Amino acid sequence: MVPSTAINATVRRLPMIPPFSIGGYAMIDQMRPGYHRGMRVREMVFAVVLLSVGLASAAPTDSSPTEVWLRGKAGKLQAWLWRPAGPGPFPAIVYNHGSEDQPVVGTEGQIGKFFVAHGYAVLFPYRRGAGKSEGRYWETEVNKLPEAQQEQGTIDRLVLENDDVVTAIEWMRAQPWVVRDDITVGGCSFGGIETLFTAERPVPGLRAALDFAGASMAWDDNPLLRERLLRAVESARVPIFFLQAENDFNTAPSKILSEAMRAKKLPHRMRIFPHFGHDHMSGHAGFCMMGWDSWGDDVLDFLRKRR
Repeated sequence: MVPSTAINATVRRLPMIPPFSIGGYAMIDQMRPGYHRGMRVREMVFAVVLLSVGLASAAPTDSSPTEVWLRGKAGKLQAWLWRPAGPGPFPAIVYNHGSEDQPVVGTEGQIGKFFVAHGYAVLFPYRRGAGKSEGRYWETEVNKLPEAQQEQGTIDRLVLENDDVVTAIEWMRAQPWVVRDDITVGGCSFGGIETLFTAERPVPGLRAALDFAGASMAWDDNPLLRERLLRAVESARVPIFFLQAENDFNTAPSKILSEAMRAKKLPHRMRIFPHFGHDHMSGHAGFCMMGWDSWGDDVLDFLRKRR
């Protein structure tokens, strides 16, 4: 039975997105520098130019996402579901987008296609205020606070939105085609932060966590966030894999947080991968969305060993 916190209202399917790699896309990063919440503000607009580069083996040719709706605490949440063919049951992944208000990770990039090709069902929930999800966008709310309160306000909002992540996990666990006790949470950038906040919670069915570049862009500018993330990983209830590209904005989060888990003797893995692309944004968002050829084998091995 689907819990009262979730409803499934399938609306439409998108056509398959052709495979592409770092050589087959362009990302336009429009950055407006300034200081806000103790971190540098970067308003990123990604224009992804999809060019097929003949990676037919990356995923089944018929894989495409389905839009579903979940009932969250702040209202309806838009989500995109990628599901392998057949009745299942399948292990599942709930993957979290970054700080953007119009995420594309659920419909573009290689993440959904990659995991479906390896037998995983993947759900991309869009947290309150993002995409078509109801509620107010996090930055709109934090901007209303006095500047001295914005660092803590950002953390409070991330913690609040973590309820949306748990709603998505509960929805996946309720599906008859999902292995109820084999669910992984993952995400990139702000989504990586959400992943760590989820890993410290007692969430039924949660088995592992994948932190792609969590806090890479905020680490130096928000000491309160650094402290909060250290507390999260030191209380982690599931193994965590920290992974970043060497040319990400800052690789300190993966190194410091994984060391904190090592000191506590908690199960984890950390790897800094070689450069992906030619700039920081390619090593950040590009690595997450299109770097499966770099991180894929390591992630699959990590997940296999968690079963």
